[in-house]
Amino acid sequence: MVASRNNRHSKKAFAEFMMNRRRMLALGGMAAGAGTLAACGGNTGREEGGDGVSLSQWYHEYGEAGTQEAAKGYAADYPDANVTVEWIPGDYDAALASGLLTDDGPDVFESHLNRGMVEAGQIVPLDDLIADVIDDIPEGDLRRNTIDGTVYGINMIDDPQYVVYRPSLFEAAGITAPPTTFEELIDIAIELTNDDVKGIDFGAAGGTDRLGQHMINSLGLSFIGEDMQAGFNDPRMAEGAELVKRLNDSNALLLGAPTDWWDPSSMIQGLTAMSWTGLWTMPALQENLGDDIGIFPCPGFVGGTPTVYNGGWATFVNANGKHVEEAKAFTKWLWVDNTEAILDWCLSYGFHIPSRLSLREQADQLTSGPAAEAVAISEEYGWADNPDWTPAMNTAVNDMLSNIALEGNDPEAELAKAVETVNTELDGIFG
Repeated sequence: MVASRNNRHSKKAFAEFMMNRRRMLALGGMAAGAGTLAACGGNTGREEGGDGVSLSQWYHEYGEAGTQEAAKGYAADYPDANVTVEWIPGDYDAALASGLLTDDGPDVFESHLNRGMVEAGQIVPLDDLIADVIDDIPEGDLRRNTIDGTVYGINMIDDPQYVVYRPSLFEAAGITAPPTTFEELIDIAIELTNDDVKGIDFGAAGGTDRLGQHMINSLGLSFIGEDMQAGFNDPRMAEGAELVKRLNDSNALLLGAPTDWWDPSSMIQGLTAMSWTGLWTMPALQENLGDDIGIFPCPGFVGGTPTVYNGGWATFVNANGKHVEEAKAFTKWLWVDNTEAILDWCLSYGFHIPSRLSLREQADQLTSGPAAEAVAISEEYGWADNPDWTPAMNTAVNDMLSNIALEGNDPEAELAKAVETVNTELDGIFG
């Protein structure tokens, strides 16, 4: 993220914007995995730095123009080692899971914390790196990167996800305000649907791959309860799932779009009046739609509150790397001390919220308009990943919603099945 994000989003770039973006609820799972590593090499081209130490740093394939060049630029600026940047296309999680099991894995990499990574001895504690700035790190970012009181990751970016809409289309239909309940969202989406425009784009899965998690938070439930059992065994979950079914049974969802929800093309091309998205798309939307942009959080389910998923990526150090201490030193230099690079990474290519409180005060691009509103709703309604929530648990909730909304299965039975799967996982972890 070296050059200005704002001047890089040409219409051609929009067509390619975030071609392989992985802004899902990807939750690590690095203890095991398969798949061949297909990496685009990113050697900085420098001679060996410092005392001859070479480090490998891995990123998933960001879609914003200029990000790969920026990552290489940061690496080239580091004086104490030769850092090679690897840009991993395709299934990054599978490639990383495989790479961490070999001698050729990364020294430093981005991911999402998962207890399996800790129990497999794949990552090292980073408490010492952030000791001097711990009060400057948002509580949610600390929580999502901490297991059993130890910090293993340092958030690089915070990415709130929400619904973006076209105020002009709302006004033309006589709709005076965005919805605050999911029932209202469905009604508005149906009203805005015509032969040329769909009411809303929730992605290829019709929202079944994320709305279950929002439902849990909206209803004031928890993914994992204090008794270390599923915390969402509540009949309102079944009621909420039936609302998602109603939306999927309507003609209001945009399905089969050229790109998925993480890409703003559907909104830019006028295919939909509303779309699930993230803050990283804001510069592209503003350049193409001007002031005709509004945002709102995921509406509340069954009397619950609105929610915003605060996603993002964190950096980790491979415990089995050849140069662990040197890798930690590089990580501190880039993601703790190098505030100029952190701000550049967050603001120069599609917007992200800096994961340092003091840097948020310097993020002028996020202080006005819909970008400022995104920051505000992320603080008011935001929730983040629980590192004890495993990919299998996540799949159980997604399958529950998909089986109800798309297959028409019995809601109570599917809820019971998801609860059982999560409890089995938790019993295996915590006994």
